[in-house]
Amino acid sequence: MASPVDVIVRAPFSIEGRRLLLLADGCFTTTEAKTAACIAMYRPGDVVAVLDASHAGRSVRDAIGFGGDAPIVAAFDEARARRPEVAIVGTAPAGGDLEPAMRSHVARCLDAGMDVVSGMHAFLSDDAALTAAARSSGARIWDVRRVPEVRVISNGAGCTTGAKVVLTVGSDCNVGKMTVALELDRAARADGVRSTWAATGQTGIMLRGRGVPVDRVVADFVGGVSQVLVDEEGRNADLVVVEGQGSITHPAYAGVTLGLLYGVMPDAMVLVHTAGRERYKRFEHAIPPLPEVVALYESLMRPYKRSLVAAVALNTSGLSTDEARRALGRARDDTGLPAGDLVRFGADPVWPAVRAALGL
Repeated sequence: MASPVDVIVRAPFSIEGRRLLLLADGCFTTTEAKTAACIAMYRPGDVVAVLDASHAGRSVRDAIGFGGDAPIVAAFDEARARRPEVAIVGTAPAGGDLEPAMRSHVARCLDAGMDVVSGMHAFLSDDAALTAAARSSGARIWDVRRVPEVRVISNGAGCTTGAKVVLTVGSDCNVGKMTVALELDRAARADGVRSTWAATGQTGIMLRGRGVPVDRVVADFVGGVSQVLVDEEGRNADLVVVEGQGSITHPAYAGVTLGLLYGVMPDAMVLVHTAGRERYKRFEHAIPPLPEVVALYESLMRPYKRSLVAAVALNTSGLSTDEARRALGRARDDTGLPAGDLVRFGADPVWPAVRAALGL
């Protein structure tokens, strides 16, 4: 019988330090190709090209404001000329299906002998033609969201190793919860804390090399596998920063948010929000005011423990510097909490507020 820890997905091959091609044709933006954008942010030296005809002729940095100077190219042959070793499906369309154009790019990459990494809900390895292409060329496929079926129920204990847990929680999907988790972990380690971070989504798992794609887990077991994950990551750490998923008020994805919340039982939370976003991405429903979102997360934890939102992390990437500072001031005034953009302005004041809340 499988051990509960077997639910943790582990990379079958490394992508770090290898030549990467990001597949994001027609949509290489931070909102429509968040996987590609995050790989470009945290592996800029590895990315050799982005395939996207709509932004061809520009560099990665020109297109999204960060990520190095790798070129964006219009055609597969141009990308192949850059000698990539691994192709990464850089988009995450609603529903996670493999669209025909993307499937064509994946097939050509496999034919060329490139390993392919995909975080889609539709698995490349279930496509007979793609697996045949991989066998023929010697390429490998990593379906990041293919999670082992391990049935484990949460007992409500959260992390039992003694490590503190902080969870990034969101006002919406695609606001930067993974980025904030990674940046908080960096700040904690720079401050002398024995810290690590736990990946719970496809892009985070690609970067971390392991994790649990909680949105692929059977609903009854989301809490259990989340608890297994924080226990595993907390074995050699004093702090585990957990990448959040969805939003507790999201009409489609609140279920996975609550399962993760009650699985990891955070000691503190950081609310992540995109400055200026008033409605859920691709939905017409309005996002509640931030003080209400803060109060809701805290009230959901109250039956189990005193876990407060320690700070607000704003994603201000669409704003000028002056606009960003004004947005941070509004968030501070509205919530009464420290507010910062960890990518743009550094870890202060968010990390100090988290450290104080955890008593580290």
